[in-house]
Amino acid sequence: MRITAVTGHILSSPFTYGGPPGPGGNLHLRDIDTLLVRVETDAGITGWGEAFGFNLVRTTRQALTELIAPVCQGEAVADIAGLMRRLQRRLHNFGRNGAVTFALSGLDIALWDIAAKAAGKPLHALLGGARRERVPAYASLLRYGEAGHVARNTAEAIRRGYRRIKLHEVDLGCIRAAREAAPAEVPLMLDINCAWDSVDQAVGFCRAVQGMNVRWVEEPVWPPEDFAAIAAVRRAGGTGIAAGECLGSPESIGTMLAAGAVDVVQPSVTKVGGLSAMLAVRDLAARHGAALVPHCPYYGPGLLASLHVLACAAVEEPLEYYFADLAQPPYPALIPREGFVAVPQGPGLGLEIDPAVLAGAG
Repeated sequence: MRITAVTGHILSSPFTYGGPPGPGGNLHLRDIDTLLVRVETDAGITGWGEAFGFNLVRTTRQALTELIAPVCQGEAVADIAGLMRRLQRRLHNFGRNGAVTFALSGLDIALWDIAAKAAGKPLHALLGGARRERVPAYASLLRYGEAGHVARNTAEAIRRGYRRIKLHEVDLGCIRAAREAAPAEVPLMLDINCAWDSVDQAVGFCRAVQGMNVRWVEEPVWPPEDFAAIAAVRRAGGTGIAAGECLGSPESIGTMLAAGAVDVVQPSVTKVGGLSAMLAVRDLAARHGAALVPHCPYYGPGLLASLHVLACAAVEEPLEYYFADLAQPPYPALIPREGFVAVPQGPGLGLEIDPAVLAGAG
């Protein structure tokens, strides 16, 4: 079986997120954009992947269309790892992170979808076998920057059945508002998005949130590649530390783990090199005793692939779900119900996007 076409398709959906109407405040998104990667084969099997993401989708699609698609024509799909290695080496001068890597990630996911469809099995069967029929989800709230909005949306997430909440707030007043709005047993995760410029600032923050049932503080310092600084925060801050979403390869994540920087590693399947890279990171995390909780604040095949990975995990970990309501979600079945998402059992990724939604793709 060989590749006959690789194309990129953009789904764009209006959304609400419980904040002020429009794109003002701290929110940079006008619509939720999803870049689908479609791979067609001479056997008539089509696979779907997803490449990161959001405001960058047009740049990533250009990398897919101009660099990657032409060199994939006629390539065999049986050896996914081998093909990805060849493409990474061929294209490495364009960067080992960013749009090219994102596009390669989408290609890899689509190839795994094809492999599972060809085998007539759900994707999780190729990843080691599902250990659970549903996976818990955590509500990944967008940044509101105002305590009232944080409290209201935290309460709404709890009402919808979530029992884990992630905030993107740096203001302690906003974090306290979430803590008061959620039952004490519900853990908070705090994504700081590299807000602090020094270890001392980050350590002070980590100490300030002690006693709030915080599972982790995510990406505490700038830049995200300063693994020594992240490790110093981990040693002195008294909270769990998570990172990895900004890294573009298993090798860079391995360096971070070797530095003792994190308790939780967060590769993004749409950034790090797809499922092939995710499996490599899974092995690295196990070797270093770190929990694997993928970064996946998106709604397409990348979210679906992350669900399959978590279904196979030896230790149950939650699926990130961006706390926003899309007018046209690619997969309505992935919207958490009472805090859980069911694992698809159909061949490949196991869910298909509504043809009417695909018809509107750019």
